[in-house]
Amino acid sequence: MAGSIVILGIFVADTSYQAVRLPAMGETLIGDGFVLGPGGKGSNQAVAAARAGADAHLIARVGRDAFSDMARGIWAEAGVQPHLIYDADAATGAAFVFVARNSGENAIIVCPGAADNLTEADVEAHAPLIAKAAVFATQFEAPMPAVRRGLQIARTAGVRTVLNPAPAMPLPDGLLALCDIVTPNETEAAMLTGLPVRSLPEAEVAARALHGAGAGVVIITLGAQGVLVHDGVRMVHLPAYAAGPVVDTTGAGDAFNGGLATALAEGAEVLEAARFGCATAGIAVTRRGTARAMPARSEIDAVLARD
Repeated sequence: MAGSIVILGIFVADTSYQAVRLPAMGETLIGDGFVLGPGGKGSNQAVAAARAGADAHLIARVGRDAFSDMARGIWAEAGVQPHLIYDADAATGAAFVFVARNSGENAIIVCPGAADNLTEADVEAHAPLIAKAAVFATQFEAPMPAVRRGLQIARTAGVRTVLNPAPAMPLPDGLLALCDIVTPNETEAAMLTGLPVRSLPEAEVAARALHGAGAGVVIITLGAQGVLVHDGVRMVHLPAYAAGPVVDTTGAGDAFNGGLATALAEGAEVLEAARFGCATAGIAVTRRGTARAMPARSEIDAVLARD
């Protein structure tokens, strides 16, 4: 029987704009499309996991406003079980998401709002929930002290820990040693190691560096090139799954992490779990948006069945 997944992270409302390119400073461009929808890495990953069939729980701090109403709606629809701390003094956060019309590539600015006030005490209050999980996952959109405390609680309880170090920032001493699996993309791996990550051989060097710094398993996500998995012994490149034309890459990493956590909670070996994550992401990028793009379990299984 699969265990539960507890995700510590943030919810923000994504304001997504599509245009041919980003405007220069002082310039105004006419865009091709606008979408307002649910976002935030923690929330997106919880939605991805729940839609993939997991018993997914999300610990987050939000305001009491229309954006948190939106959050509860998407969580109810997906089957996420939220554990919320309501902030009396701050609004729920928002993100600016630019999507390039021709490539689907994206650039993002996140303003966490209430989520920026998440504390170690907030995390401590949910220690029993974390300790009962099969997988605990978090990211760097939440404040670092809260992230560290969540990882410590999970590690002490013998819960498998997954860190998506996004957005990349300096790592506190000893943090990687709390992580069974760390999942940076190419940009994040480069920033965390100080090494270039522009090719598969360079990604291998960065993966070894992150493993040497304390991470148990390093999975570097490579966009259209799939993922690179390094566990200290094996170095395996898994290709991406092509599920259709790429429309929007926003949330691809969140889809991967939610799928990865789901398979791990079901007892999958790490390479099998990474393949499941790749299939989840391969479907998500064929749709616009983030949380609403996350696929159902039947869709993921159908893509995997093509192998």
